[in-house]
Amino acid sequence: MATAKEKTAPNNNNPTASSSAAPPASTTWPDPHGDPIRNRASVATLISAVDSFPDPPSKTTSTTKVMTKAQTCHPLDPLSAAEISVAVATVRAAGATPEVRDSMRFVEVVLVEPDKQVVALADAYFFPPFQPSLLPRTKGGPVIPTKLPLRKARLVVYNKRSNETSIWVVELREVHAATRGGQHRGKVISSKVVPNVQPPMDAVEYAECEAVVKDFPPFREAMKRRGIEDMDLVMVDAWCAGYHSEADVPSRRLAKPLIFCRTESDCPMENGYARPVEGIQILVDMQNMVVLEFEDRKLIPLPPADPLRNYTSGESRGGVDRSDVKPLQIIQPEGPSFRVNGHFIQWQKWNFRIGFTPREGLVIYSVAYIDGSRGRRPVAHRLSFVEMVVPYGDPNDPHYRKNAFDAGEDGLGKNAHSLKKGCDCLGHIKYFDAHFTNFNGGVETIENCVCLHEEDHGILWKHQDWRTGLAEVRRSRRLTASFICTVANYEYGFFWHFYQDGKIEAEVKLTGILSLGALQPGETRKYGTTIAPGLYAPVHQHFFVARMDMAVDCKPGEAFNQVVEVDVKVEEPGKNNVHNNAFYAEEKLLKSELEAMRDCNPLSARHWIVRNTRTVNRTGQLTGYKLVPGSNCLPLAGSEAKFLRRAAFLKHNIWVTPYAHDEMHPGGEFPNQNPRVGEGLVTWVKQNRSLEEADIVLWYVFGVTHIPRLEDWPVMPVERIGFMLMPHGFFNCSPAVDVPPSASDLDDKDNGLPSKPIQNGLIAKL
Repeated sequence: MATAKEKTAPNNNNPTASSSAAPPASTTWPDPHGDPIRNRASVATLISAVDSFPDPPSKTTSTTKVMTKAQTCHPLDPLSAAEISVAVATVRAAGATPEVRDSMRFVEVVLVEPDKQVVALADAYFFPPFQPSLLPRTKGGPVIPTKLPLRKARLVVYNKRSNETSIWVVELREVHAATRGGQHRGKVISSKVVPNVQPPMDAVEYAECEAVVKDFPPFREAMKRRGIEDMDLVMVDAWCAGYHSEADVPSRRLAKPLIFCRTESDCPMENGYARPVEGIQILVDMQNMVVLEFEDRKLIPLPPADPLRNYTSGESRGGVDRSDVKPLQIIQPEGPSFRVNGHFIQWQKWNFRIGFTPREGLVIYSVAYIDGSRGRRPVAHRLSFVEMVVPYGDPNDPHYRKNAFDAGEDGLGKNAHSLKKGCDCLGHIKYFDAHFTNFNGGVETIENCVCLHEEDHGILWKHQDWRTGLAEVRRSRRLTASFICTVANYEYGFFWHFYQDGKIEAEVKLTGILSLGALQPGETRKYGTTIAPGLYAPVHQHFFVARMDMAVDCKPGEAFNQVVEVDVKVEEPGKNNVHNNAFYAEEKLLKSELEAMRDCNPLSARHWIVRNTRTVNRTGQLTGYKLVPGSNCLPLAGSEAKFLRRAAFLKHNIWVTPYAHDEMHPGGEFPNQNPRVGEGLVTWVKQNRSLEEADIVLWYVFGVTHIPRLEDWPVMPVERIGFMLMPHGFFNCSPAVDVPPSASDLDDKDNGLPSKPIQNGLIAKL
């Protein structure tokens, strides 16, 4: 991902140290495989000539490669277009035969994220603002190497000829040569075939599938029976087959498309989802692009053209739009308050890095808060949304098969919007582009993919002294990083909000168009809502999984966090509760992974706190950040539902694991047609690793149950769900005290109301 042209003026870094500072004399790396408490500095590597730096010790000794040129990309920057081209060319050149090379399809190319100590070194000495305090202290001080490790790319490659999926790791050497048309200079570090899996589907495959189905003679005849001869009206959405029986095993790459039909071929914004085609069953071999099975089971008439089906301006509600809304302007005459240097963001007392992957979309790295004399205080190493599942509650065909894994089967990032086509933010905006490979190995760019901007958010705090009539009020402002993606009919917006008082809010906005079903004349369905003649919307749920690699007051490599669960308890009647009014908060330490499989409980105000076991606040309490759930739910399907084989992680709202670099996807890396029970989170936690003092990863599963309304047609207004990370004993007092009052806080003349004098603490009548 690279930055696009932005609306803001160039920004300054204000580095806190000079890059020419003299390096200290020695370095010590903690052992990531050992006990983080007893073995923090068990291995030291001394460097006299600092042309490279020592890898953190591991069970096998390895030699660090030395870069031939200075590195300009931060170790966490997303892969550039040039780096992706080099990685693809390197893998393709490694193919054993021309046939193998020609059959390579590139599903995903992503950065191999380096060890946390490498990130610490980069942030300490190589990239401003320089932060030497990130490295462990030693007697002589660390030697500063002149080079960082070479960046690496990880590629998921599908072989269209053999139906095999392989994973490659490529070391990126001379990337700039590719941009000048020179030879690639990558090196294959490893490659392996992953048996019995199917990687995510690609947009190229979706288009090919639609063409194959529309050219299939029996399908054309079936559409004629429904009065449709113009194939340009037909929409074929190639849904993944999922896993429901042995017929769906991943030995074949399968899709079971859903069919829809527009009414006008010359209307570019025609809502084709308003007319689902039911009764036709199709199975497509996506490897060879042929129809394997076809059956016209039942002639269900197409729903009539609903006059309210379209959603463009001037077409809705009979062409009557609202005309009484006057302009509302968001202006920042002095520009934004945030500063951007590459992918490094500084705003108020926050700083973090922005990343992007084809699967997760937006990733937030190295979140820290600058806390006065206490300096930089880490909060989290990595924040992202790693999976989402949308199970439908209608047992009828084809709806029972609709349980999409929109991240693992499709990719949230690859389906992201270019905000050049319609920005969803206001004010001064900084955009970031996203680069990814297409199925054939070319590099595609989503321009203006990630949006960074400030928002006014109402009142941060206010108090008026009724005795004196004096009042203090602070306006809340937040910094928002976001992206929006479209997966078939639905839109999902993913937002990370940073607040001035130390809160971080994760929010998902659901909108778009409902996935519908057709009805026979006079028919109704108990598993959905009739929203138009011959048309109904099935009940369904949306689940999201946020993965939070926490680092509360922990430097990279430290493992000093734990998780406690807090419930409010009612005191038993007796001498301690003679008035029967007493209640209190009770904490429970989650000591192991199996103990940390927990669910929300709004009746007890349940929440969870990630605490640092070595750092205390001024009252002697451990510093921490608490996860406060929003509205939530659990799957309403029965325990034997087929989709729960792949999505067993939905059975609990929260999971906790110690950090492991290869534990990224809660349902396993390849959920598409996956027949294996309990892959991913439910398998990892069976190790029952200790959590009493660890490098903590929180997995929060949250969802919404959608019972469609008439008002959700033809579009579904935005529905918001999410959660909050809040400081809990982290600060000695509220950071909101430092927020200066704005002009509007001090003067209310602009509101059009007469000023009202204060008399005896009350508002006087005029």
